[in-house]
Amino acid sequence: MVQLISTLVTLVSVAPLAVWASPLVQGATPTISGGFPGATSTAKLHTVAKAAGKLYFGTATDNPELTDTAYTAILDDNTMFGQITPANSMKWDATEPNRGQFTFAGGDVISGLAESNGQLLRGHNCVWHQQLPDWVTAGNFDATTLASIVTTHCSTLVQHYAGKVYALNDDGTFRQDVFFDTLNSSYIPLAFNAARSADPNAKLYYNDFNIEGSGAKSSALQTLVQSLQASKTPIDGIGLQSHLIVGEVPGDMQQNMQTLANLGVDVAITELDVRMTLPVTTALLEQQKADYKTVIEACMAVSRCVGVTVWDFTDKFSWVPGTFAGQGAACPWNEELQRKPSFDGIVSGFTS
Repeated sequence: MVQLISTLVTLVSVAPLAVWASPLVQGATPTISGGFPGATSTAKLHTVAKAAGKLYFGTATDNPELTDTAYTAILDDNTMFGQITPANSMKWDATEPNRGQFTFAGGDVISGLAESNGQLLRGHNCVWHQQLPDWVTAGNFDATTLASIVTTHCSTLVQHYAGKVYALNDDGTFRQDVFFDTLNSSYIPLAFNAARSADPNAKLYYNDFNIEGSGAKSSALQTLVQSLQASKTPIDGIGLQSHLIVGEVPGDMQQNMQTLANLGVDVAITELDVRMTLPVTTALLEQQKADYKTVIEACMAVSRCVGVTVWDFTDKFSWVPGTFAGQGAACPWNEELQRKPSFDGIVSGFTS
């Protein structure tokens, strides 16, 4: 997937962060719902990440969640989350539901939230094979027309949020979809070039899943990035989505991240969660804690890994159960907004 990140001169500034002392407290392990052990850390995750030399620790959020005051009390804490990503309200179906008719109401709500909280905003996304309006997928456009549509959409979206976002994600993979079927891979440089023209200060990222470890997909991505660089197409970074499974974090994740960074680009963990097969057990929670720690340590070991974003911080609003039958509990907070052992794994990954 292509992921456009926009690092701007006029970035939303992050409010001064409180000094944190000891991120781990001593004493009895707290118990959370279900009688499971909870987190022992009292750390603020963005503060810990910044102290460790990273740009941010962040979370995705979505507009329907913003009416939950207990949830937003955590989301609005810019020492816990220094960056937020709108999960859906900047996607194509939300921003251009009809050709040439742009609406940014949902995205503007989250943009305004980030600004009022002093958090960085990572946009998401320009081009993706899902959540497209029918006029795009069923329009039967020729290559010239579809290229113009992609350029107009990316330009308009990036221009609207110029000066407000840290990053704008533009997602798309080589699969049978309207973009690849009509334009082959040329829609990727189209999107990057449109974004650069709309906002010359933007950092442009390619964002994808299943590239966390080495293999055919990661190798193909390296080839793609090199071809973009050779054609002078602007690309500044690679986002590793990191939708992972408990006990299955790739053993060479750090090495693979370094290999990608060695292409001369930044890398970021953009959509982290670690799902498990239900029901939850203490053993699964402990393995999940170790897995979160492993991912954070991989980012820590790669100097060009700029930060980590979880794909919402609570199981209450996780996308996993609705997508993977029988799986869930993927986030660092449970459905009751209690911190799970994986929270400690994140802190340990930044501080060990």
